[in-house]
Amino acid sequence: MKMKSLYSKFAFITIMIMIFSGIFSFLLSNIYYQVKLKQQNDAKITNFAFEISYFASKHPLISLEDYFDHIGAIGYQILLVSQEGDKQYFGSSFRVKDLPEAISANVLHGDVYHGVSQFPHKTFVTGFFANELKNSVGVPLKYQGRNYALFIRPDIKLMFNEMHILFGWLLIISILLSILLVLISTKYLVMPIRKLNQATTEIAEGNFSILLDIDRKDEIGHLAASFTTMAQKLAKVDTLRKELISNITHDIQSPLTNIKGYLNLLENNGKSEQEKQQYIQVIHSEVNRLSKMTKQLLLLSSIESKKDLMEMSTVDIAGQLKSVIHQYQWSILDKGIMMSYTLPDAVIKGDPSLLFSVWENLITNAIKYNQENGTIDIELAKTKSAIEVIVKDTGVGLDAKEAERIFDRFYRADPSRDRSVEGTGLGLSIVKSIVDMHHGKVDVSSQKGKGTTFTVILPKM
Repeated sequence: MKMKSLYSKFAFITIMIMIFSGIFSFLLSNIYYQVKLKQQNDAKITNFAFEISYFASKHPLISLEDYFDHIGAIGYQILLVSQEGDKQYFGSSFRVKDLPEAISANVLHGDVYHGVSQFPHKTFVTGFFANELKNSVGVPLKYQGRNYALFIRPDIKLMFNEMHILFGWLLIISILLSILLVLISTKYLVMPIRKLNQATTEIAEGNFSILLDIDRKDEIGHLAASFTTMAQKLAKVDTLRKELISNITHDIQSPLTNIKGYLNLLENNGKSEQEKQQYIQVIHSEVNRLSKMTKQLLLLSSIESKKDLMEMSTVDIAGQLKSVIHQYQWSILDKGIMMSYTLPDAVIKGDPSLLFSVWENLITNAIKYNQENGTIDIELAKTKSAIEVIVKDTGVGLDAKEAERIFDRFYRADPSRDRSVEGTGLGLSIVKSIVDMHHGKVDVSSQKGKGTTFTVILPKM
């Protein structure tokens, strides 16, 4: 069965709420009338009836018929019962006139009949609109020495004949207008959701260049803005994924091709021993590069899967930095690099092996991409809440576009992939992942041809 659209569901639910609230409000108002207003209405009519009776008893010279004709003309229905049982009606007639004789007799003997408050409890505020003799008030009346029973009620038809038609039309128009406005407003609310749904379908099909023309300040507008941001990030992730596949393919295929080629050359018996040794060295170099790449990929995978399983202990940052410098002293001397550092004692809580990888990657990069006879400056600073490690070199540097992507996996700033500078494009991605795991921050500042500065800030956890 086909699911109803959100538009029809929202419109249907809203209209049902309107109908239910209307019925519920009517029932509550009817209960309020039955419990309170009916008694108040009865009391008002009773007081008015006593005023009429009092005025007639104090003015025995007036014509009783003319007096009640006048009262009936101004909007009341009246029944006058004499002590002999004769009945006279004034004003508009009652629709139902079946009043028990016992009630008339009781009123003639001085009782008061509260027919309005005693009228049966029914729906639709029947006690107010029912044009029945029972739905009236009866009081005793004494005129020229004779006893009468006066029954009176307002003539609702005369009072509301035009008004109830007006109210009826107002009710019908308001209901129709409300339904129309619900349908329009529902379409206004649902249309952005339809656009979002269509955009989701396009994203599922691989189209991330989505521009939603939804300019609203409410929750839907915020959702659309978040959706657009998500689409942009997915587009970037898709681009990185494609580059990652391309880079992995290239970085693995290239050494494999070289290894295969040099193995074929080794099979040639016409090559000299010196040439064969050179080929073997190249093969060893390519195998080492593949091995290093595999280890770094495994390290990245391990970092991603064990973010909550770090082996936390006290780490001597200055000691680790000195150890890395000592470990690569031969590379520093080989390129004639001038190394300077300021390393006061500083310890934090962290994973020693992971943090060692951070300093190793940063320092080896500073060596690898530095100029001959360049300089490297390492500075360790402490604050109350964090430590800061700055690694500055005078190497090839990066432009602004390269600096933005330097932490992406397999990204290397040298588009020509110069084989004189070996690298996998994974080192700085590892650095960023490890620093993030320690709730720290790593920044890069660089100028093309003038050098690069990496700043690592780690909180004292």
